[in-house]
Amino acid sequence: MSLHIRDKEMRLLFTTLSFSLLLTTMLYSNDMPQLANELNLQAGTKASVQWKRIFSSPRHMKKYKVDSLSVEVRGELQEYLIRHAADSDQPIVPGL
Repeated sequence: MSLHIRDKEMRLLFTTLSFSLLLTTMLYSNDMPQLANELNLQAGTKASVQWKRIFSSPRHMKKYKVDSLSVEVRGELQEYLIRHAADSDQPIVPGL
């Protein structure tokens, strides 16, 4: 039984480390479109007020996996998404 628990812990640790490495790599590239894409966040799918709501709620940030980003990168990502939101002057619409 303890071996089975150990195996689950090791898989969780591996998954966590892999995700952290992926985020670290994306953060050093400082490419907001790429970071948004990696997190499956499409700026044009939401209005700016919706993006603001997501980034102001810990529950929503966790759902969209932006809670693990640094405060600085999170702010840059939020700015990018709002700047290109569906109701902005420069929307980025998926599929066009």
